[in-house]
Amino acid sequence: MTKVVISKKDNKIFEVECDGHTNYGEKGEDIVCASLSSIVQTAVLGLLMIALVELDMKRDDERGYLKFTLPEKLDEKQEIQVSAILDTMLCGISDLYESFSDYIELEVKSL
Repeated sequence: MTKVVISKKDNKIFEVECDGHTNYGEKGEDIVCASLSSIVQTAVLGLLMIALVELDMKRDDERGYLKFTLPEKLDEKQEIQVSAILDTMLCGISDLYESFSDYIELEVKSL
């Protein structure tokens, strides 16, 4: 099972942590794990390449682990882009979770 923890402050996502493989299918054929990974990694690419945000990021592919934290200071344009990217990511993860909750644990917490 993959555990996804989305942390929010002032109703804005500031940290995402994904841990573990979904184990829906065999390694290399797990469509749920691949879908979740694509959603999260596309968001990371958007943050890095579109919003030009420097993330504090940790990754371990073997373990199926990815964690990224946004910097505290973003300019106004970045705030808008980051919110759009991360809110869209959360929509994708939530939709996947609805169909595959036996393989994905989703926690959204507000600090």
